[in-house]
Formats: sequence, C-alpha cells, structure tokens
Amino acid sequence: MPIDIAVEKKKLKNPPLELHYLGDRVLRQPAKRVSKVDEELRQVVREMLQTMYSKDGIGLAAPQVGIHKQLIVIDCEPDNPANPPLVLINPTIKQASREICVAQEGCLSIPGVYLDVKRPQVVEISYKDEYGRPRTLKAGDLLGRCIQHEMDHLNGVVFVDRVENSLALAQELSKHGFSHQTVKPVA
Repeated sequence: MPIDIAVEKKKLKNPPLELHYLGDRVLRQPAKRVSKVDEELRQVVREMLQTMYSKDGIGLAAPQVGIHKQLIVIDCEPDNPANPPLVLINPTIKQASREICVAQEGCLSIPGVYLDVKRPQVVEISYKDEYGRPRTLKAGDLLGRCIQHEMDHLNGVVFVDRVENSLALAQELSKHGFSHQTVKPVA
C-alpha cells in the first residue's frame, strides 16, 4: 500500500500546528488511545510531520501540539527524502533490553536544552500504523531512544524528568529560561 501521508521534508515558515513548551500543563496530561484510524487522523499525522520538519525535529508526540491522542511521528533521517517517516498509533512497549545506555536528548518542547538520559538500549513495541494495521518493531540506537522519548510524552513525562544530574539540569533549564519547578522526576 503506498504511503499517502508523505509530506515534503522541508521547513515551513508557518507550520500548521503550534508547539507547547515545558511548563505548559498540556504536556503533563496523559494521551487517550486512538479509537478510529481514518483520513482525519492521517491529516493530523501530515500536519504533525510538517510541524516536526519545520522545527528540525526527528520525533513529535501529539500532546506536544495540544492533541491528546496516542499518536507519534518519527523520522530519524529528515534529510533523506527516500526514508519514509514512522507513524505510531497506540504504541506499547512489549519488551525492553536489560542493557542500558546513556545518551544526550533534546526536545522540541524544551528548545536548546540537551542532557544525558538513561534508557534501555533496545525496545520492542507494538502499535498500529497509519492505516490501523497492527505492527511490531524492535528498535535500538537513535530510533529506539526516540520511540521511548516520544512514548514518554503520551504519559505526560518529559525527558528532563529522567535526567539524573540535577545540577546540570538546573543550569541548562535556567540558561534557556525554563523553571526547574516544572520538572517532575520519574522514579
């Protein structure tokens, strides 16, 4: 089936959706499961992709643009027109590796802030694609990290909640005009 959600991978001066930033309570609300995959949802996917590319992102979760649905778009190769984006609807982690890796993360909702986060090296997820077909995917490296980061957004968790170095966290947030009070550490 041809992918009909494809959008041109380019920056738009006025992306269709507005990003919400750390401190906005919309980022802390858990997303609802998508009950119907239809053309209306695919249009939301297209707009999310256009917004993500316009902001130089590689992943975007619906709550970041004020949409409370379990919907994620990812493209770890935004400069490669041949690489189609990944659309995850109602994703669930089926399995996570015991191996943990630490890598720097950033977020479109916290511009300029980049900090180290510990996550499982590999995850296996189940989800529905843009046509509502059930899929599974095993992902590591950047894609695996991106999936986990975006899935956190669906649960009202932002990557700074997972940062263990509180001094670096406080300094980075302050330097970029964000309040440390907006962080909700994850146990």
